[in-house]
Amino acid sequence: MIPNNVLEDNAVIGDDKRILRDIHLKSKNIAVYERSIESLKTGLNQLVMQPIEYRVNGTVEEITNSLSTYFTKVLPKHTDLMEDILNLLKLFEQITEVSSFQVSLAKISTTMCPRFHADNNELRMLCTYHGPGTQWLPNYAVNRKAYLSGKDNQKILADENLARQVDTGAVVILKGALYWESNPILHRSPNIEKKAKGRILLSIDINESLSPLRK
Repeated sequence: MIPNNVLEDNAVIGDDKRILRDIHLKSKNIAVYERSIESLKTGLNQLVMQPIEYRVNGTVEEITNSLSTYFTKVLPKHTDLMEDILNLLKLFEQITEVSSFQVSLAKISTTMCPRFHADNNELRMLCTYHGPGTQWLPNYAVNRKAYLSGKDNQKILADENLARQVDTGAVVILKGALYWESNPILHRSPNIEKKAKGRILLSIDINESLSPLRK
């Protein structure tokens, strides 16, 4: 765990959810809200044993209705998780000031994106509810020339000890390549060992461009 309220060169990290608003600072391309999800742990340990694949697009109201229907039919014993997801969606709405989102909740059993990369979007919110969290790089650790030329991780990152990892349960907002004048955050999926049960990952993307006032 990174100590609370630490400022990396390109990151803002703390134990207050309001810190996520600092993702709009020009010098920052990742914001991490460190929090405990101990109250969800028992349910998540049960949930990781079953397949989960849920995606929806729309306004907060439309997503709320869809998510409620999904949890009622598929995950009726996990309404506390549903409430947490909706709270994060509403928080992201306040931070982005957009009206349409894409939400994905999935059980992931394989390593999705092993190469450090930037997303082709403006902002994305992630929360790993179970399993290892997303890995990311401080600006000073990145060889941008190697990244842009398609080189592998060994060329992009000379020292693996410089890589950082988001804790399980923490909420992270990532700047992508489409954010205005952005230096997008390089990140990757953590390695999932064959013996591991996998990850439960929430991903929320914005479906429309940010207002210039939010950039």
